[in-house]
Amino acid sequence: MVDLSIIIVNWNTRDFLAQCLDSIYQSKNEAVIELIVVDNASSDGSPDLVHERFPQVRLIQNQTNVGFARANNQGILQSLGRYILLLNSDTLVRPGALQCLLEFMDNNYEAGAASARLLNADGSLQYSCSPAPTLTSEFLRMFHLPGIRPDGYYSMDEWNLYQPRSVDILLGACMLIRREALDQVGLLDEQYFMYSEEVDLCSRLQSAGWKLYWIPTAEVVHFGGQSTRQVSADMFMRLYESKVRYIRKNYGRIHALAYKLLLMISSLVRIMLVPFVWLEDSQHRRTHLDKAMNYQRLLMKLPYL
Repeated sequence: MVDLSIIIVNWNTRDFLAQCLDSIYQSKNEAVIELIVVDNASSDGSPDLVHERFPQVRLIQNQTNVGFARANNQGILQSLGRYILLLNSDTLVRPGALQCLLEFMDNNYEAGAASARLLNADGSLQYSCSPAPTLTSEFLRMFHLPGIRPDGYYSMDEWNLYQPRSVDILLGACMLIRREALDQVGLLDEQYFMYSEEVDLCSRLQSAGWKLYWIPTAEVVHFGGQSTRQVSADMFMRLYESKVRYIRKNYGRIHALAYKLLLMISSLVRIMLVPFVWLEDSQHRRTHLDKAMNYQRLLMKLPYL
């Protein structure tokens, strides 16, 4: 009997993947674990690393980058565990974290999924849980208005670090899912190439009556964006493609049209503010010019989303 199947999707993060796998094997837990790495056609030698240093890991090698959702589903379909952990390759599992998550799930049958407390590389809190996205929350987020963080996550700074907390959405970087719950609601929606696939899954779990929890006593370091920053402009487009798809799927076509209108207004505002970036220092100017270019591309593609 396998207690836990850990699915790690990798794309050109060889060194981070090695650290991640090492941390799992050193995490000191009593569970029976299987590890499955799904490699999305990496060109950095990641498959060779797994073959040579971690022969006990089951490796699935894709000939092309099939996306995050589909790759995770490939691993899930070959897994045997009572629980499935979707884990990013750019993470470090701290000792006891896996055992802590498993014990919580075993003792709380209403929990369909749970996540560890994610930390930045310097040990500071990483925001990793969010309310379910709506048109209102997206409006507040995009225009930096009070009531919601610009990244859409809960303000978690004052949350109790010893008390599990029920939340709406868990970050897909570290999500432990009960197999029974996953069997009930289905796999990740492969229409999402990247982003929002975990939002969609969490929404389906809650609609089916399962609860989702943030477990702060389980700690995982998440370096964040190690794959996506390699193609940041493409990932910006993927982000909003997925957001539009999520709104359309969960709220309907009218809401999706309203959201696209909101994106158009937000993009135009940011593009109109471009002349002011020349008053900034060179580093901030470059960052804001790159963002403006991304919004310009989004504006041109909006009619086709």
